[in-house]
Amino acid sequence: MIERIKSFFENSKIALDKIDKEKIVKSIQLIDETRKNKKNIFLFGNGGSSATASHFAGDLSKWSAGEGKIPTKVICLTDNTAILTALTNDNGWDNVYTEQLKNFAGPGDLIIGFSVHGGKGVEKSGVWSQNMTKAIDMVHQKGGRSLGFTGFDGGAMEKLCTVNVNIPIDSTPQVEGLHSLVAHLIAEELREIAVGQDINKLRK
Repeated sequence: MIERIKSFFENSKIALDKIDKEKIVKSIQLIDETRKNKKNIFLFGNGGSSATASHFAGDLSKWSAGEGKIPTKVICLTDNTAILTALTNDNGWDNVYTEQLKNFAGPGDLIIGFSVHGGKGVEKSGVWSQNMTKAIDMVHQKGGRSLGFTGFDGGAMEKLCTVNVNIPIDSTPQVEGLHSLVAHLIAEELREIAVGQDINKLRK
């Protein structure tokens, strides 16, 4: 068991080292530009990734905000159980996000999606995360941009998204865990930009 634990940590470190750091910088810039332009930021994901999206939405709304600064307008598309189940029942799981975006998305908005496989692969219900790729495409059609967080080889989102941060490891648990780590990093950098102070000093 100890060897498996060590292997898990070592492989996670290798994956972290392989992440394209410039993509993280571009992600920070993309989110900050959207905030400064007073546009909407939509977040979403399926399964465990929906929890990461919800957590990141909270961080962008609260932790990354600076007092007296332009607020971050954040909407997490996975947080309303009533609308999710109603749309799934009436419009199908494929359209659960696009139906919500019809009412809100517009030019300059940003959609942020977390997906382990990036919309690649097939399971019992069909192509994985097809509801996500449809939503990203809709935001693009409405004049918005997209930020993806993926794993494995990046899937369809690697090419579809304006910016895609990929965790290059073929392990769902590690991808999901490292997505959370990178999201916290981005939130801290955005806080530094918004607040304009050293984060470590703020914590003392």
